[in-house]
Amino acid sequence: MRAVVFERFGEPAEVREVADPAPPEHGVVVRVEATGLCRSDWHAWQGHDPDVTLPHVPGHELAGVVAAVGDRVERWRPGDRVTVPFVCACGTCPSCAAGDQQVCERQTQPGFTHWGSFAEYVALEHADVNLVAVPDELSYGTAASLGCRFATAFRAVVTQGRVAAGEWVAVHGCGGVGLSAVMIAAASGARVVAVDVSPRALELARTFGAAECVDASRVPDTAAAVRDLTGGGAQLSLDALGSPVTCAASVNGLRRRGRHVQVGLLPSETGTTPVPMARAIALELELLGSHGMAAHAYPPMLELVRTGVLRPDLLVTSTIGLDAVPAALEAMGTAPGAGVTVIEPWG
Repeated sequence: MRAVVFERFGEPAEVREVADPAPPEHGVVVRVEATGLCRSDWHAWQGHDPDVTLPHVPGHELAGVVAAVGDRVERWRPGDRVTVPFVCACGTCPSCAAGDQQVCERQTQPGFTHWGSFAEYVALEHADVNLVAVPDELSYGTAASLGCRFATAFRAVVTQGRVAAGEWVAVHGCGGVGLSAVMIAAASGARVVAVDVSPRALELARTFGAAECVDASRVPDTAAAVRDLTGGGAQLSLDALGSPVTCAASVNGLRRRGRHVQVGLLPSETGTTPVPMARAIALELELLGSHGMAAHAYPPMLELVRTGVLRPDLLVTSTIGLDAVPAALEAMGTAPGAGVTVIEPWG
């Protein structure tokens, strides 16, 4: 099969022929019809994830057709249309038993713990726990965008963030995850303030329901701007980018007893990111993490997508083939794009 491979962290990847994967006994091989290009893939390429070993094929948000199944798989057959969360759970650890597969203690992640979906085929483990059926009315491109950015944003806003109608929600960083969060919060009846350095990203945020926008390239203190626009601060704020600056701005833009949800990854040399904890203590703020969404939690989100309340298809702003991925991956380091780029390996 053809796949995007890199041999060294941070050095150019290339498209080459590699061996086809075989299904694990409890897993499947999926023919990849569409896969998203996510900033987490850029982090993997840069060597920020300790699970990645070289050589490596990135890619973790995908949709396609089951091509082969392992001997112990019961629920799935070749030809089934499927997607999968980026966290593939074991199904048997204490966290999984509690229903918290998104923080599985023995999780695997395509594109991180093993070769991923920037390829014509990808192997996935524990299929009966992790696969999600894709409704016929959803395109593969739309379904692919659900597995990381949209499902992550949905859980961050709805479950972790506990969004309520009429609340102010600030979203710092309007890439794929951030724009998804804007759309989901607005559909939930919240008033959204979108923060980004890109005019194009802010334009899209308004299209997807943002009531106010803050251009971080022009405003020296985005947290103060959010507090002014919301009459004292947001009730809920998300760092959807993942940087010390946006994390601090998200916390500092909250009102008393507000809720900060960290969605974007925060890699650092020390493994620690400074957070304005004095404000968190004084205002009794909640600081929460959000790490994807378990497969069993997909049905309410899928129903909102199926009925048109949520439109993740509108987030897809470009479609490319495998040959264009190395350049697109490299470009993410200097200019993270607004919207979602979908890769069609067979296109």
